[in-house]
Amino acid sequence: MTDGEDVWIARLTPVTGGVSALLATPLGLDVWERGSDHLVVQATERQLAELERRRLARVERLSTRDEYISRMQPDPAQQDN
Repeated sequence: MTDGEDVWIARLTPVTGGVSALLATPLGLDVWERGSDHLVVQATERQLAELERRRLARVERLSTRDEYISRMQPDPAQQDN
């Protein structure tokens, strides 16, 4: 998925057609969450830029995948021995 390209966790809000229409579009997105008015996805910068270029969705880049994974790792200092 990467080839050195940034991978993002992003919130997509469809501009027209709603979430179902966005899901029906062959974009190759890794959908993590589906809300009534948005999707949370893992996608490359290239995929997100294409969504913006085609005006299919408003894109809110929440964090890179690496930042997200880092935040979700347990803090060794907080763990009980």
